[in-house]
Amino acid sequence: MTDRERLTQQIDELEIRVAHQDRTLEELNEAFAAQWRTIDELMRKLSALESRLHSVEQSADAPSPAEPPPPHY
Repeated sequence: MTDRERLTQQIDELEIRVAHQDRTLEELNEAFAAQWRTIDELMRKLSALESRLHSVEQSADAPSPAEPPPPHY
């Protein structure tokens, strides 16, 4: 194998490796974006749950109106 053929083969192999790395990078980027969307959605849900919990705690702390006594037989 001549030097030229060897260099051509090495270049071909490097191009193949770069193509595989590009695809892997695209897949990782897609996974990262999907995970970020999931985190963003979970943060919104957590915030909504915190608000609901705060409302429930406030209503539990508020004095309840006097209940009429139950009817006696």
